[in-house]
Amino acid sequence: MLKLGLIREGKTPADNRVALTPAQCKWLHQHFPDIRVTAQHSDTRCYADKEYIQAGVTVTEDLSDCNVLLGIKEVPIPMLIPGKTYLFFSHTKKAQPHNQPLFRAMLDKKITLIDYECLEHSDGTRIIGFGFFAGIVGAHNGMMAYGNRTGAFQLQRVGTVNSFQKLIHTYFGLKLPNIKIAVTGSGRVAHGVLEIMNLLGIHEVEPAEFLEREFPYPAYVHLKGADIYLSKSNGKYNREDFHAHPDQYVCTFKDFLTEADILMNGVYWEKDIPRLFNMEDIHNENFRIKTIADITDDAYGSVPCNLGDCSIADPIYGVDRNSFEKTAPYLPNSIDVMAVGNLPNELPRDASRYFGEQLIKYVLDDIRVGGSSTIDQATMVKSGTINEHYAYLKEYGGIA
Repeated sequence: MLKLGLIREGKTPADNRVALTPAQCKWLHQHFPDIRVTAQHSDTRCYADKEYIQAGVTVTEDLSDCNVLLGIKEVPIPMLIPGKTYLFFSHTKKAQPHNQPLFRAMLDKKITLIDYECLEHSDGTRIIGFGFFAGIVGAHNGMMAYGNRTGAFQLQRVGTVNSFQKLIHTYFGLKLPNIKIAVTGSGRVAHGVLEIMNLLGIHEVEPAEFLEREFPYPAYVHLKGADIYLSKSNGKYNREDFHAHPDQYVCTFKDFLTEADILMNGVYWEKDIPRLFNMEDIHNENFRIKTIADITDDAYGSVPCNLGDCSIADPIYGVDRNSFEKTAPYLPNSIDVMAVGNLPNELPRDASRYFGEQLIKYVLDDIRVGGSSTIDQATMVKSGTINEHYAYLKEYGGIA
């Protein structure tokens, strides 16, 4: 019997997303007699305890009887149950310093960690994530910020509605000025951004066209890896080679700095990947970008003027073009930056439903039947031992 436990999120600020919705739990019970789901009591989930109970899910405080525990964000160390198998976003894959104590605690407590971020198809594409709704909310917030700065239009906060469908209704009748928007990335985040571009009636144009002319309507260009990264040796782009040797590539996004009003950034970034531009570039009087939605949200990363996270409650800050210091948004000499690490929390029920569908389709059945190569590749820690795929984390885990 696979006993799944939905843990209460303990990280501050509270995350209200869930790995499985009540309807998805009910479906699992109906189709898999050997699966039972228990939910830990929570006052902060986007689905209330009562909704789980009505779906036939037991709600309790004690999850010690469950063998697999499902969360979303990092689990606070005092909440970890020794010897259990956990699935959540640990944010330890890159040896992030702030989560080193959590990683070491999982080793000490003989825990097995299957990290959602590490679940990948055979071609390296991530199986599961909230990126699509991060793109939805991030693009909306970026457009909202530009409207607030210029006064050309006004968008309400995502949190004033409780579903994506209702958010769409807020776009009816909205007329945008003839702005130019650069969208970067090719994954789920970018797909979410493109959804908003299309819902707002913004026209897609080709990169060369975007660089050469203005348009009598709002326009966006979608820039994938091959559009902005070129090999130093042959001037071409190869996805596998780029991810294996990113330091051997240059970024050509600087061509767009003088042509775009808004940057919607959805590119994956690690420290050896070239940044989209340098901080010094924003000194240039021809630097046209006024609003940046850094949806992948890597502080000082692909967007160097991302000076750190904002909150959902206050998602926009300014960066002074001379001093590079953080300021209030919408000041005359600043660039506005939207950088929020938990954007899908603004549409938690939609995001959770989407996430749970992927979890059911591609992950849970493999766990139910005893594992798979996909599960093994995503298992960072197995019963307190670092999996061989993550041997590079031994020093991070305090192992000599």
